[in-house]
Parts: sequence; structure tokens; C-alpha cells
Amino acid sequence: MNFELTEERQMLQDTLRRFLADKYDVPTRNAILDSDSGMSAEIWAQLAELGIQGALFDEELGGFGGAGFDIAVVFEELGRAGVVEPVSETCLLGGGLIAALGTEAQKGLLESVIDGSTKIALAHSEPRSRYDLSRVETQYEDGKITGHKSMAMGAPNADFVIISARESGGNDDQNGISLFLVPASDLDMRTTPVMGGGVAADIYLDGLSVDDTMRLGSKGVAFPHLETVYAKAITAICAQTLGGMETATKLTIDYLQTRKQFGKPIGTFQALQHRLSDMLIELEQVRSAVIGAAGYLDADTYLRDRYVSAAKNLVGRAARLIAEEAIQMHGGIAMTQEYELAHIAKRVVMADHMFGDTDHHLERFIALSSV
Repeated sequence: MNFELTEERQMLQDTLRRFLADKYDVPTRNAILDSDSGMSAEIWAQLAELGIQGALFDEELGGFGGAGFDIAVVFEELGRAGVVEPVSETCLLGGGLIAALGTEAQKGLLESVIDGSTKIALAHSEPRSRYDLSRVETQYEDGKITGHKSMAMGAPNADFVIISARESGGNDDQNGISLFLVPASDLDMRTTPVMGGGVAADIYLDGLSVDDTMRLGSKGVAFPHLETVYAKAITAICAQTLGGMETATKLTIDYLQTRKQFGKPIGTFQALQHRLSDMLIELEQVRSAVIGAAGYLDADTYLRDRYVSAAKNLVGRAARLIAEEAIQMHGGIAMTQEYELAHIAKRVVMADHMFGDTDHHLERFIALSSV
């Protein structure tokens, strides 16, 4: 099987890598992390000019990509540079749901998503839902939404937020979940920074008024579409973590080659060589898992989700190992904010808690394999 990138994807990767190497250095990132918004409007606009947002949508929607390997290429480079802008939240989650369920008028928003002028977030998680997509206690009744959404990533910077609410069934039923596209200015948010970059919000819905023009799709049919966009977002964060692991490993190699002890580079010490070898092995396993997840994104639901969960489980375990090994072999410098590894290590470790951790996806993989 040929795993080489197509010419178009290779050009996309090269362009994005050059741009981020030039524009997204450590001082720039630290300034973004220290800002109230937790993102750079300038970088966001420049990514749109490069066509990065467009690469995550197919041609029918105004983009030029949208396939699993387009997602993997883009997010591996974003992860390699430690980018914190809400690309996944806007394009894969918010934009993906509008593309799947939106009316023609709602889909008109995608043009402004692709050109970078509109950002969208999804508010689906709740305090008691953990990683279960079907656990929705927020209620829609008589034109009003009441409930509490927690850790809605990217919501503080969004122009629109997609709110999930239950119209029928019990709190854990897959059927009966609906989606509503709401202007962010209508929402009561409590903003919080996220470790490793980005901002999230708790959203308090106390009888929020919505009308039929805000509904995405038909009544109570949102669940399979949520599963689809989350599969893409999980693949994206796996690819993003792979990029971060590559950076952490490269920084460690460079450090072992330059840091001297007893008059020689510490990279010549056999014990450290063995530990570095373990990092490189884990890196290649993760690369294979990301390829598998990206390649099966368009497969049937059970096959897709098995590959996605297998990848997320492996990435979570390998990322923690690489982050810990990189920090230990660097010593104290690894934890200084002025050194790139400090941010990268946080990102790859925190990725395990996004869209399901290693335990959740191991259980999900076992359950799917028994079907």
C-alpha cells in the first residue's frame, strides 16, 4: 500500500509548515496564551488566506478537501507547531454539523467559515455526560432551552454556538437529541482557559428562546451526525498529537546531542539511547494508527469507530510516555515557558482528555468489536 501523500496534500503540508515555522514561534505563542482571547485573530485570518480552513471542507461546500487524509495533514502540522487556534472546533465540529444538517441559508455560513470571518463552536458536553455523546439532560420545550453545557471549546471566541438539547426520550437515549444554531451574543457564558492553550466556556441556559430557523436538521435526529463529526475531531486530535510528539522527540534528540556531561554529549550514553529508541518506536506506532483512523473515516459506522477508538487509545498512552521521557531527559529546562517543549508536552498530555481518554476508548473499542 502506498502511504505517500498526493501532490496536492504534499503542497498543503509544505506550505503550512513553512508558514508556521516563520510566524508561530515561541514568543508569539506565549503572547497568544497570555491574551484574554487565547487565540490570534491575525493568525486565524492568515490560515484562512492559506486555505487551511478550506482544506477541511469538500468542493460542494466551497472547500477543496475534507477527506480523512486532508484532516490528518493539516492537524499534524498544527500539532507540530503547537497551534492553539480553534480550527477543529470551527471547521470539524461546528462546520461539520452545519454541512450535514443545515438549511441552504445556514450552509451559507460556511463560506465565511472558510474565509476566516466566522467562527463556530459546539456546546454538547454537560457536567454529568463525561464522554458519552448520548447523555443530554438539557431540554428543549415550547421554544425554550434549559440546561447547562460545560467546557464548550472555542465558544468564547465564536460568532455562533451550536447547542444540543433533548426533545424526547430519557437522558441517555440516542434518539431525541436536536441541535440549534444560536448567536453567541445570546448566551450566558463563563470563560475559562484550557491547559495547553485555547479557551472554553460553561454555558448556562435558563429558558433560552429559539425558533425554527435556528434548528439544524429535523427534530431529534442529531446523534449519528454528532458521532460523525466527533470521529473527525478525534482523528484530528490524534494527528495533532502526532505532530506534537514529533516536535518533542526532535527537541529531545537535539538536546541529547548538545548537552554535555563528563566531557561528552549525553546522547552517547547507552541508557538514554535506549529511552530515545522507545520514543521513536512509539512515534511510528502512532503514525500508523493515525493513518488507519484517517483511512477509515468514510467507512461504515462500526468500522470507522473501531479504528478511531483504537487510534485514540494508543495515542493517549504513547503521548504520555513521550512527554514524560522528553521532560526527564531534558531536566529542568523542559518546564520553562520560554522553551518550546513546555507547551508541547502540555498539549500532548491534555489531548488524552479531549473527546474521550484512553480508558474510555479502550472500553468503546471492546464494545464495538463484540458487535
